[in-house]
Amino acid sequence: MDAELEKLVEAGKLPSKAAEKLDALKPGTFCLHKSWGFGRVAEWNLLLNQIVIDFTGKKGHPMQLQYAAENLTVIPAEHFLARKASDLAATKKLAKDDPVALVRNILESLDGKATAQELSEWMVPDLFNETEWKRWWESARKHLKTSGAFSIPAKKTEPIQIRAEGISHADELIEAFSQARQPKEQVAALEQIVKFHQQFKEPEKQLQPVIAAVENVATRNQKLHPELTFELVVSRDDLLERFLQLKTTHIGLTLEKLIVDEERRLVSILPKIPAAKEKRVLQALPAALGDRWSARALQLMQATHGRMVAQIPHVFRDAGRHAELQEMLERSVREHSATSEMLVWLCAERNDWRELINPELLAAILSALEREQHSAPGRASKLQRLLMEDRQLFQDMFGNADVGLARDALRRLQLSPLFDELTKRSLLARIVKVFPDLENMIAGAQPQEKAALVVSWSSLEKRKAEYEELVKKKIPENIKEIALARSYGDLSENFEYKAAKQMQAVLARQRAELEQALQNARGTSFENPDTSRVSIGTIVSVRDKASRKQETYTILGAWDGNPDRHIISYQTAIGQALLGHKAGEVVALPNGEFEILSIEPVPVDMPAPEAVSEAEPASV
Repeated sequence: MDAELEKLVEAGKLPSKAAEKLDALKPGTFCLHKSWGFGRVAEWNLLLNQIVIDFTGKKGHPMQLQYAAENLTVIPAEHFLARKASDLAATKKLAKDDPVALVRNILESLDGKATAQELSEWMVPDLFNETEWKRWWESARKHLKTSGAFSIPAKKTEPIQIRAEGISHADELIEAFSQARQPKEQVAALEQIVKFHQQFKEPEKQLQPVIAAVENVATRNQKLHPELTFELVVSRDDLLERFLQLKTTHIGLTLEKLIVDEERRLVSILPKIPAAKEKRVLQALPAALGDRWSARALQLMQATHGRMVAQIPHVFRDAGRHAELQEMLERSVREHSATSEMLVWLCAERNDWRELINPELLAAILSALEREQHSAPGRASKLQRLLMEDRQLFQDMFGNADVGLARDALRRLQLSPLFDELTKRSLLARIVKVFPDLENMIAGAQPQEKAALVVSWSSLEKRKAEYEELVKKKIPENIKEIALARSYGDLSENFEYKAAKQMQAVLARQRAELEQALQNARGTSFENPDTSRVSIGTIVSVRDKASRKQETYTILGAWDGNPDRHIISYQTAIGQALLGHKAGEVVALPNGEFEILSIEPVPVDMPAPEAVSEAEPASV
């Protein structure tokens, strides 16, 4: 022990245990403090009962001897922080030449484990800046896995650890798959095996058992969790493609056979699997379904989410069936049956489908938005945002259009209940920009009382229920949320308050829209309609003059549309074209010329017991 420290102990000024600890903290020694972090002992000043430490960012900090003995931890010269402080250039060189050794040194300095974030904190900014660190760590991580001396977790938040005994990365991947108990965990583990397939030096010995296990899991899950079966089969196929010596143990378990077995459920299965695997399934449709693949693909495109809508056209293109897809798109736009997802995709990809970008597309968009508003009132959709934000879209739709079509589109937009007055005028102005002569249609439009809406009793009751829920539940809950948020104080920085106030505006708008709609609504049971001509409440059978194909339209109230079942509102373009015509007459519909074959009454839609009579105005 240092002689001066011994004197302090003998004089009773310093406990012997404290002196022993201080003896290890001679000037030049590196140390750690739980609050101030890493430092180096600069000097002793025993006469003043002090030890001076140069901490990072706090140079020349004095400490009482007793406090220093109790709160400083000596770190050895081989500790990473000590090495970095002693010779930064050599540490940087080690990071470049031997990243595995550097990471091992850091982990040993941190009791054998650390997260990637902790590693970053010890190296940035002294060894790397943020960009350099990310690039270095991506490479270093691969070296760590290859070495087999480290356990590398899949999650970034879990620590990297030094293994007591080295194990190859391949063995680690197989062990992770073996330990996975849930199908989703097995899918994730299998994907890692595929990703790092080059690590397997004896694939037949190492991976054939994995293939067998995967196929057993896939078979067991097909009935209840078919999406997992698809994922497992696609990943298994990836593995079989990379190692030709591997063999399937279930001859009948192929992607094509799986598609055939689950054809009717594809519409619900595919949205649940990752995009890359969904693409693989779609690409396999022609081989799996033969001649009927295109019909199924078109059905999927019309019935599913936006991601699949974007994928399916590539399948048609690769199969040389572009014309078939174009025909379907033309028909769905013409008949206003295109889904919002299809229309968003079509507008985004319009450079490849210029022949479909015309005023009829606007009518299809408005019809889709009306369906959306009925199913989810008050919620702005992606299609609605696109219509308002893509200012070039109107130019593309109307740039080569006939003025008559533009006039019809402008009138349709004027009558649409979808937009507030300011938004509607903005959209109308975009048409007028292309056709300045139509400006008088806007300027000359005078406010007028809205015509009564003819609606079924069932749809009227549904709207009333929506209004009741809004007034009695959603708005009171919002008022409570505003009061609670206001109690947090400092409204300028109060996110909860701002969000609640924004929702208040949305709810107020929804209430006003529903009140206006209910005020104009007139309920009817569609009893005893005039079947001498097409009227509201009739079922109309028509025949295409060109193809001789027959179709049936049920014409109901303003809120009763269901295009999939050919139930249409009397306000739609087809409904308006048919109204008033008799059997035997030929009518020009948006999708061609049709002869009216028959007109029949629809089943009666009776009012609820408490509903008002048909002659009375609907009220709230």
